[in-house]
Amino acid sequence: MAGSVGFESDAKIINWATTIVFSLFHAGAIAALFMFEWQAVVVAALLYWLAIGCGIGMGYHRLLTHRSYVVPKPIEYFMAICGTLTLEGGPIFWVATHRVHHQNSDQEGDPHSPRDGGWWAHAGWIMTGASSHNKTGRMSHYAPDLAKDPFHVWLNTYHYVPLIVLGLILLAVGGLPMMLWGVCARVVVGLHATWLVNSAAHMWGGRRFATSDDSRNNWWVALLTFGEGWHNNHHAHPTSARHGLRWYEFDLTWLQIRFLQFLGLVKSVKVPNLALAKPVEAEAIGRQKPVQVEA
Repeated sequence: MAGSVGFESDAKIINWATTIVFSLFHAGAIAALFMFEWQAVVVAALLYWLAIGCGIGMGYHRLLTHRSYVVPKPIEYFMAICGTLTLEGGPIFWVATHRVHHQNSDQEGDPHSPRDGGWWAHAGWIMTGASSHNKTGRMSHYAPDLAKDPFHVWLNTYHYVPLIVLGLILLAVGGLPMMLWGVCARVVVGLHATWLVNSAAHMWGGRRFATSDDSRNNWWVALLTFGEGWHNNHHAHPTSARHGLRWYEFDLTWLQIRFLQFLGLVKSVKVPNLALAKPVEAEAIGRQKPVQVEA
C-alpha cells in the first residue's frame, strides 16, 4: 500500500545507509547502559523533552505541519533546530511526510499505516526505499510554505549538523558517557516513542471520534510523547493545538503552548469547538473545522 515519502517503486527495498545509521545509534544506546552516570541521564532526559516535547510536538507537528498557532520567527526556528536533534530529518521532510499521512491516513499512499503491518508502520517504512531526508526540492512539493523560507530549506538539507554539534559538545563536557546518553540513548528512545504514534496509536486504544482512519487515543504513547498519543482526537481535529481534549488526557505540549500564550509569545491558537463535536458513531467528524482563539 504505502512507501517512504517520494513514493519510489522500490519502496520495499532496504535502504542500507539509513538502516546502518539507526543500527549504530541503537548500539550506542546499548553501550550507554554500561556507562551509567546520573548526570548523563539527567542531561539526556532534559534533551529528550527539548527534542521531542519542543522540537517534534510543539515545533514540527503542531506549529509547522498544522499551523495550530503562531510564534515569532526566532522561536519557530529554535523549535525546528530542536526537531533536528531527534534524527527524524529536517522540517520540510518531516512536515511533508506527516501531511501525506493525513491526506491518505490508513489508505493507499499512507507512508506508514499498520494496515501494511505493525513493524512497517513503526520503523520499516523509514528504513526502506530511496532516502528523501535531503531531497529538499522533492519534499517541497508537500510543504510549499516551508520551502519559501531559506532557513527551513537550509536546515532540511543539513539537518544532521545540530546533532553533530550537540554530540561534540557533550563529548567535550562530559566525556563518552555523556555523549552516549545525551545523543544515542536519548535519540533511540525518542525515535521509538515517535514511531509508536504511527504504529501503536493506530492499533490500540479508544476512539472518541469516527474518523475515516484507524487512529486511537493511547494514554501510554501520550505520556512518552508529551501528548501526541491522543491520536484519534488529533485526526478528528488535525489543526487543533490541543490534543488532550479531556481533563484526564494529559497533554504537556498543550500546557507549554498555553504558557507561551500567557507570556504573549503565542498567538492565533486553534482549538476545536467540542460543543459541535459528534459522538464516535457519527461519520465524517474529521472534516470539522476548529475555531480560532486569539491570544
